[in-house]
Amino acid sequence: MIIIRSRHANSKFDLRFQVGAEKQTASVDSRVKDIVWPSPDDEIVFWNKEFPHWDVSQQAPAEIEKDSDLMHIIHVTAEMAPIAKVGGLGDVVTGLARACLSRAHKVDIMLPFYECIQREQISELELITTYESYYDGNWVPTNAYRGVVSGIPVIFIQPSNNFFKGQNVYGGSYNELEAYLYFSRACLEWMQVTGTQPDIIHIHEWQTGSLALLYWDMYHYLSLKKPRIVLTIHNMEHYGECCKEELSKCGLDGSIYATLDKAVDDRTIGHNPERLSLLKGGIVYSNVVITVSPTYLKETLCSGWLASTLILNRDKYYGVLNGIDTAMWNPATDVFLPSKFNARNTEGKKICKYYVQRGLGLILKGTSASKLINEMENKVPLVVCITRLVAQKGLHLITHAIKQVEERGGQMIVLGKASDGRVQTEFEGLANLHNQGPSIRILLTYSEELSHMLYAAADMVLVPSIYEPCGLAQMIGMRYGAIPIVRKTGGLADTVFDMDDQLHRETANGFVFEGIDEGSLNWALDRAFSFYREKPEEWNTTIQKVMEIDNSWNNTAGKYIDIYNSVRVRC
Repeated sequence: MIIIRSRHANSKFDLRFQVGAEKQTASVDSRVKDIVWPSPDDEIVFWNKEFPHWDVSQQAPAEIEKDSDLMHIIHVTAEMAPIAKVGGLGDVVTGLARACLSRAHKVDIMLPFYECIQREQISELELITTYESYYDGNWVPTNAYRGVVSGIPVIFIQPSNNFFKGQNVYGGSYNELEAYLYFSRACLEWMQVTGTQPDIIHIHEWQTGSLALLYWDMYHYLSLKKPRIVLTIHNMEHYGECCKEELSKCGLDGSIYATLDKAVDDRTIGHNPERLSLLKGGIVYSNVVITVSPTYLKETLCSGWLASTLILNRDKYYGVLNGIDTAMWNPATDVFLPSKFNARNTEGKKICKYYVQRGLGLILKGTSASKLINEMENKVPLVVCITRLVAQKGLHLITHAIKQVEERGGQMIVLGKASDGRVQTEFEGLANLHNQGPSIRILLTYSEELSHMLYAAADMVLVPSIYEPCGLAQMIGMRYGAIPIVRKTGGLADTVFDMDDQLHRETANGFVFEGIDEGSLNWALDRAFSFYREKPEEWNTTIQKVMEIDNSWNNTAGKYIDIYNSVRVRC
């Protein structure tokens, strides 16, 4: 069962609606009469008020066909949504696991039991195994707990040392590299101690890259014979750099991996000392390597220091586009929305836009809600950008868009946080400059509730990434009727196709630009704003079209299962 709870349980919920019940009334007037409109002056901001409990697992599509050739898959990961989510990795692990479960496969997730995890988000939590796992000359007492999160069985690994202590998933006072080396071995040790032999061990990113080395050079010679290793690379920029001595702490001889054909970091060859890359080791030692979109696969084969390793392993390297969890991201049932909607009836989207505008002070109070909603339609486009504020996401293009949207008579909301203090300071300055005005809001935080509301409110969703392995924002935006404006790279190029491409009108669903310069972005913004204002009927047709695009995990899960089957061992 998936239960989403408010962080403010004592506040009064403003919106009178029941989970899963969508009013099928076309009239804006009838929809708005029971809504208590928010204000920037409210004591509690509207996205932090109490919402109903949401059991998303009951909304999983029942029509998904079950597979007949079933297998056991264990994901070993540093992140999982919603309990240990930092970026898209957590969303992907949860979405893929739920999709495979819905097809009747047995799926478990193994996750560090971070101190920051809120235990109330875990159901049926119990201690299942007490054992010891080797690290740095010692056998560390370790607890394994089992619980259910988002409808998925999860095994939480908790060492007795200080690993995974802290208020956040990353950035604790412990050595993260050492913690994940310990975790990778502890997962295999638990499988050996309990006699668990999954068909597939699916590892993710550099954090669990060493598991592939440990499996083939240690545990496969002990008792784990059946599993095969699948590695998904979500972002090639994180390599898991370590020295030989650090790798040796998990019980391997680090020196034997310092070769070009194993795990040496090619960039350090000839240096003193040479370094290793856990991601490269994972690529070499895994049975299959997957990255998260076909275009990103092509890009990684052509650039970056890992390109040569990927080319050598090209026969086992696949590009599979991520999906989105269409039960979690569903405007027809979303409890965070003041009015629900679907592709056949989008009236509720107008109300969501007005609700957010009112709550953020982007619209004057005192005027009839229904009158303003109808009058502002196709006049003031609302652009939303929900992102981590890091260089990869095109920071200079985001700041440029803020100015350009305002000059073009639109409104823009940016939601995100920066890990770099200098970037945070820059955006704090922009927030101080714009947040009291009539057009721009820069919200330097992250809120799951608010992100749902913003996607529902948006006319356009901006994703101007310099590179983007897959991207979820453009797919979620379309699910909620927001037309994407994206740079043509990675998964953005695989999911968004330009409205002005006359040769492919049937797939056109957004506005695409190729350059990383401001002029290229201006060109896309100009076309999007003109289309919005000058062709309202076509715009509304496009909204309905993008909402019906199937970017669900069910499609993607089928491709993963085919790949799993290509390497699994049948007893």
